[in-house]
Amino acid sequence: MYAPERQQLLTERLHLHGRVAVLDLAEELGVSTETIRRDLAVLERDGLAQRVHGGAVSARGLPVLEPGLAQRAATNADQKERIADAAATFLPAAGGSMLLDAGTTISHLVDRIPLDRPVTAVTHSVPVAGKLTAIASVTLQLIGGRVRGVTAAAVGPAATGALASIRADVCFLGTNAATPGHGLSTPDDEEAAVKAALVRSGRRVVALFDSSKFGHEHLHTFASYADLDVVVTDHGADPAQLSALRDHGVEVVLA
Repeated sequence: MYAPERQQLLTERLHLHGRVAVLDLAEELGVSTETIRRDLAVLERDGLAQRVHGGAVSARGLPVLEPGLAQRAATNADQKERIADAAATFLPAAGGSMLLDAGTTISHLVDRIPLDRPVTAVTHSVPVAGKLTAIASVTLQLIGGRVRGVTAAAVGPAATGALASIRADVCFLGTNAATPGHGLSTPDDEEAAVKAALVRSGRRVVALFDSSKFGHEHLHTFASYADLDVVVTDHGADPAQLSALRDHGVEVVLA
């Protein structure tokens, strides 16, 4: 494949996915990483890409749209169930406390809470709170604020302010995207602010997300890899991405 053909392919990938990775492209196209970097330099010069650590993002901007709850629930459902099974080992002991982020994988985790284990759960997610109310052993503290329709989660100053006074044993966190350079990220600034507050309020931070989230970046970062204690994901994750987590001292659990 000649350079103009590669650069056209890279442009199409950037337009479709918003981001490309040097190592993945080099392996796929059978060329050196330096060749891919030169191609990306050409695209950056032409205003089509912005180079970042390990690859490039589209110069048109990072993704800003989010899938709705129904779409999220149907995406990688089997992996999310397995991740929730593995993450259940990190649930607090009797008398303990936990913070629960919004998200479909977190919702699956709630289904694994032992019915005879008294714990306190704090969440800003309406669907998660609804499930928790059905568990008699759980003391629920619901964080209020303006509820975003796309995630059914409370955001805004009321939510972040309430979380500032809380310190829980463990925080279970979800994300839209994960890379070593940009950390965990999400398209919405208010959602990111609440997620960052959750991270600050947990003694231990356990992130739950399937392997499709790796290698993507959204506009707003809410946690670096160094902020995480544990990541629970599936076996489809790129080994290089997992190595980056371990390099930051993160325990990686594959489900």
